[in-house]
Amino acid sequence: MADNWVETTVGDLRRWTDERGETLDEPGARILLELAREEMGLTGPDELTPEGLRELLLRVFPESVVAGREDVPTVLEVLGRIAVYLGDTGAVTESDAAALKAEIDRIGPEFTDTVAEVDTEERHAAAEVIGGLMQADGVSVDDQDAVEAWIRDFEALPEEERYARTEGYLRQVEELVVPPVRIAPEAELAGGVRRSLLTENVLALAEWTGERDLTEHDTLTEADAESAGTALGLEVPRRHGQMEDAGELERLWWAAVEAEVITAENGKAAPGPALDGLRSSDDASLLGAWLPLFDALVVPGHDYADGLDAVELVQNEMTGVLIHLYEQEGPTEPEALLGALLDHVEESYDLTDADTMPELVSDAFYLELKALEAWGVTETSGKGRALTPLGVWAVRELLLADGFVAPVIGDLAGARASELVAGLTWYRPEAADEEIGGWLARHDPKDAAADLLDVMRTGGPGARNLAAAVLRRIGPEAAAVVRAAREHPLVSPYAALWLNAAGDPSGHELAREEYLWVFVDTVAGMMETAEPKDAVEAALIDAPPGAELELMVDDMWRTDHPDVADVLEALGAHHPDKATAKAARTAAYKARSSPEGTRRSV
Repeated sequence: MADNWVETTVGDLRRWTDERGETLDEPGARILLELAREEMGLTGPDELTPEGLRELLLRVFPESVVAGREDVPTVLEVLGRIAVYLGDTGAVTESDAAALKAEIDRIGPEFTDTVAEVDTEERHAAAEVIGGLMQADGVSVDDQDAVEAWIRDFEALPEEERYARTEGYLRQVEELVVPPVRIAPEAELAGGVRRSLLTENVLALAEWTGERDLTEHDTLTEADAESAGTALGLEVPRRHGQMEDAGELERLWWAAVEAEVITAENGKAAPGPALDGLRSSDDASLLGAWLPLFDALVVPGHDYADGLDAVELVQNEMTGVLIHLYEQEGPTEPEALLGALLDHVEESYDLTDADTMPELVSDAFYLELKALEAWGVTETSGKGRALTPLGVWAVRELLLADGFVAPVIGDLAGARASELVAGLTWYRPEAADEEIGGWLARHDPKDAAADLLDVMRTGGPGARNLAAAVLRRIGPEAAAVVRAAREHPLVSPYAALWLNAAGDPSGHELAREEYLWVFVDTVAGMMETAEPKDAVEAALIDAPPGAELELMVDDMWRTDHPDVADVLEALGAHHPDKATAKAARTAAYKARSSPEGTRRSV
């Protein structure tokens, strides 16, 4: 049948229902038939089978169409009319039409539940976005009047502005995602706390202080501070190079007070409610008491308006250093950390003593590194510094408190394939391999392959690339599942490669047009999470050499891929070879009219 068989069928359906004195939900029929053509590869309505209907209703429709439970009866009615029409017009046999109608009736309840579940998830996701936008505008979700007023104002905005604000919020949320980490067992973390010099010093300070009179500022008197420093063996002041600060005692004092290990009110000191937790033999209680202490020390919040010396300035910025270490795969040399810190200080602060400040900042930075190591938060590894297991846990807790998404390796082991693929976007290669291994161990190979293939059919290029990478880790026992999916246009080349690697006779080496499509798909997937320049650079690692790639680019514009023009433009802008870049720009111009897929709405 011709490419426009959907419109032809909708027109025939409309005339058929008119002759019978019935009505047709024409837009609904068009959506269902377009899904059958675009997502399932059907070339006509007569290719619908009971198995195909199940795929259409339970997989394709929920993942492609915005719909709710209330839309289900209309969808089933439209499909029922299509089944009767096919039998009545002789497009399929009467028995085949009856089988289609019976399958629609049989899977109706399951379809209803599936649509309702997806609708609930989408509504929940939308509510999270709306809630985030409100909070960004300073609206409390507990203030019903303010919420209703905000929603009225938001809905009154032009559609373009609503879209722009939502996109901006989602980009901001993406920036609050950090790479996944491994978290040590609770007992190991608690052991680190018990060995920490921070714990030792604060406990000693609290016990030494006991109940005593304080100054009008709720600090130890000068004589008591000197006696406490001597008794506890604290450096007063600390020194590094030319840098000298007010000493550990004052800093520990305010951290202990803020963390409620010590109470200091109305000129009197006393043991605080968190002291017992810091002494506790219970691991969870100990960690719960120690974390606020760590928080108070690494997030001091010295006020810039009060004037900062180099030590206070560096203390304000050490959370950035800790987050940097958290995000790295391996140790980082102190010089690199210091260089990044100095660049940030120069950009962020108006320094009146700019000539001497770099040296002072450097000395203060090394004082802080020394303290972090003594507290058990960082450790020396070769020539670099890295977070200890306790440091990883503590920094993650602070990130979570600040609204970051901070996944833990192993969290996705029981997830659905779509959740696994979405999560892997943020994983480093080594961690991704471990997470994939854990996921595969929890899933039957055939079921895992089927779910991954669903992601490849319905997801974008990035999701398809990741799903294909996971699929490659599944053995030949999934061959039947992959064979059944190989006719889908978005899956076909990946399925052929998998089957060929598995030694299945239905597999094959990719034809040139298939190879070009996969290349475009791969680069498009990289461009979803990387700048075009970085995506092109990564893609060229496995690309053919110069002359061959230039020939590929000449043919690439004919590729039936919605992102081919964007990929060619990226190659044209960032390919290092001038001839190839020029060929890509020319090809991009030819491909610019390629249509892009859109999400439908009932």
